[in-house]
Amino acid sequence: MESIFKKYMKGDPVIWAVFIILCGLSIVEMYSASSTLAYKAASYTDPVMKHAMFLGLGILIVFMIQFLKLFQIRILAYVGILISIVLLILVMFKGHSENDATRWISIAGIQFQPSEIAKLSLIILVADFLSRIKNNKTDESLYFRLTIIFTGIVCLLILFENFSTAFLLFMVVFVLMFVGNISLKKLGLIIAALLVVGLLSYGLIKLFPEKTKTPENTSASAEKSKPKLFHRVYTWVGRFEDHFGKDSTETSKYEITDDNLQVQHGKIAIAKGGLLGVFPGNSVERDFLPQAYSDFIYAIIIEETGMAGGIFVILLYLILLFRAGTLATKSPTVFPAIMVIGLSLMLVTQSFMNMAVATSLIPVTGQPLPLISRGGTSIIVTCIYFGLILAITRQLKEDSNKSSAEEKDMVVVDLEELK
Repeated sequence: MESIFKKYMKGDPVIWAVFIILCGLSIVEMYSASSTLAYKAASYTDPVMKHAMFLGLGILIVFMIQFLKLFQIRILAYVGILISIVLLILVMFKGHSENDATRWISIAGIQFQPSEIAKLSLIILVADFLSRIKNNKTDESLYFRLTIIFTGIVCLLILFENFSTAFLLFMVVFVLMFVGNISLKKLGLIIAALLVVGLLSYGLIKLFPEKTKTPENTSASAEKSKPKLFHRVYTWVGRFEDHFGKDSTETSKYEITDDNLQVQHGKIAIAKGGLLGVFPGNSVERDFLPQAYSDFIYAIIIEETGMAGGIFVILLYLILLFRAGTLATKSPTVFPAIMVIGLSLMLVTQSFMNMAVATSLIPVTGQPLPLISRGGTSIIVTCIYFGLILAITRQLKEDSNKSSAEEKDMVVVDLEELK
């Protein structure tokens, strides 16, 4: 068994273990949380079988990607960023809408989110830029500009339909710039600029409501909506204000309305979980909680496995981040170190954002729980993340073994010379 692992499963065994456990947990919880989908399907096993099929394909992708070389990853990232920018522009005009957001595009019958490809490609691209900084003054200015240009283009294209993804991606890139020793002055200017833009944007949104009435006719039929390109802006502001500016009366705390349906049923699911939960398959809230199988699957996990299960899931993602950071410190070169930090940080930050939504700590964002939530694009891309992390750890392990072998050879030569 050990020889099989060494032959076919390259990379760090701890990260492999986290990946396999998440896959197993994903199938169990999807089988339970997809009850509303099972009612509509021809067979009650159809949703979980489709989910398992994507996981199987993802595992195959991980096996293939773990053998990639660093120069191949670099090339794929540059190709991916160009393709994703084109697709992000195309999705604005030819995209498919779901839950009032146009994020999907269909090519040859395959529907996916271009933003997922853009996230992955940009992280690798930024890692490459930062690794090329040799001279702190000249090179830093050049690659800092390139990083800002590509990050700005990608985040802006994603922003119109998916604020949380654009925000998450920018924050990861910002952390990578900090890790990559970009000067604090430049990073401070970025924060200041974003604060100014954010305040001005919020002021404009409040100045121009989502719907305005013409002076000639103030009836509801005469209301004029703002351009479709900006319709999601009002959704973000509304969710933010509803979450942080709620009426604190007892009625508002427990009343379930169309606006707070997800949040309230998520709280009920978590409250039912207690310490050890009601056991997998016995969830009640899965039948009442919209998106129980995607955005709010963490609430179902807590309901069925309790606080113990919820903490266990958190620990899995933390182990991934800690292990990736530990391996990054051992890297002899900058590119793989920054890339493995960026990839793991994206997965872990996204998972914590999903958990924060499910536990009502932040407004609803629509971020899936990596490798556990339902979604073909999300599962495949998350598996690519794991495959790349494992490819980096495999490369680091091979380089370390090669260095050890060279050191032994040098010692043998020195001993022979002494003789």
